[in-house]
Amino acid sequence: MGGYWAGHGRQEARRHGSPATDMSIRPWRDIDRRKSRQIRVGSVLVGGDAPISVQTMTNTLTSDAKATIDQIRRIEEAGCDIVRVSCPDEDSTAALGEIVRATKLPIVADIHFHYKRAIEAAEAGAACLRINPGNIGSEARVREVVQAAKDHGCSMRIGVNAGSLERDLLEKYGEPCPEAMVESALDHARILQDHDFHEFKLSVKASDPFLTVAAYQQLAEAIDCPLHIGVTEAGGLMTGTIKSSIGLGMLLWGGIGDTIRVSLSADPVEEVKVGFDILKSLNLRHRGVTIISCPSCARQGFDVIGTVKVLEERLAHIATPMSLSVIGCVVNGPGEAEQTDIGFTGGGAGAGMVYIAGLSDHKIRNEEIVDHLVGLVEAKAKEIEAARAADEAASEPRALAGD
Repeated sequence: MGGYWAGHGRQEARRHGSPATDMSIRPWRDIDRRKSRQIRVGSVLVGGDAPISVQTMTNTLTSDAKATIDQIRRIEEAGCDIVRVSCPDEDSTAALGEIVRATKLPIVADIHFHYKRAIEAAEAGAACLRINPGNIGSEARVREVVQAAKDHGCSMRIGVNAGSLERDLLEKYGEPCPEAMVESALDHARILQDHDFHEFKLSVKASDPFLTVAAYQQLAEAIDCPLHIGVTEAGGLMTGTIKSSIGLGMLLWGGIGDTIRVSLSADPVEEVKVGFDILKSLNLRHRGVTIISCPSCARQGFDVIGTVKVLEERLAHIATPMSLSVIGCVVNGPGEAEQTDIGFTGGGAGAGMVYIAGLSDHKIRNEEIVDHLVGLVEAKAKEIEAARAADEAASEPRALAGD
């Protein structure tokens, strides 16, 4: 792939420490990620130089294993890396084993106060426990939970929320503030460290993106563990997406964040899509087709808005990273097409130009746009995946003759 993606590839090489480290040609697009230690959530590495993972949370009753499994499978199809399920009662942890066995994604069991639910979740196969050790009671209970996590290979997430800070911290600081949230997180972390448990990540979330960003910035300086970032209770699909994009964008651009969750009052699948779109926009991770399109105006040679809407739906199944430009006229169309894998620019007389790898290739009629572009993208995806498979096969060690 050329143009935009060639530069992106060099940046990816630089970011992951390959020999192309000093070859960045667009340093103004580089993001230097905070150096954190690495932990494991099931099969997914979090922190260090691992890709930033995307997670979400189910909203079914966990005790309804079938409904939860069905939702997790849809979440998995959207590209999610890690999924969290709430375990508020014994019926939920009883169903967890079936859920873990039926799904490929690592499961995080969300525990609030009852330490026995944490032990049951670890025994059921949860890859991670979301629990604040300071909330579960005596030293003996904490010790039991830590031992269960060690015995079953569970990591943990300590999650501090501005809306549920400890009373003593609210009295000390007067209101939820970055200092109070960071102090709470470090207090909980110290409990695990005192029990020689270090496989944990931290989060300090608020519904206010200003408070969220300030808290994470302070926390990033105070400890080297991986950070799970998010703006909690961000709102509905549109407003929550905007708020999350501002908060997460500021943190990620500053190099902070090892795994993300976009919290929306919407289908969890939408959270995954928005999470990947945020990472794609910052060149931190790519999945699926990135569509570059204009807002349209009187110059458009075809219905840009309607076309893009249908293309987004028709191309949702493509996981292979690639770019597609769909521009209404020749003012910006050719320039954008030069930077994308496939492009279409509207023209006159009911037809427009198709671009391949940045070069004008052939014309098509407007009524052909959607089907034609979908076909080109699907063919390009197969080509990229075949090349990737060939590269992987070529890099595998081969047996010597006579072995």
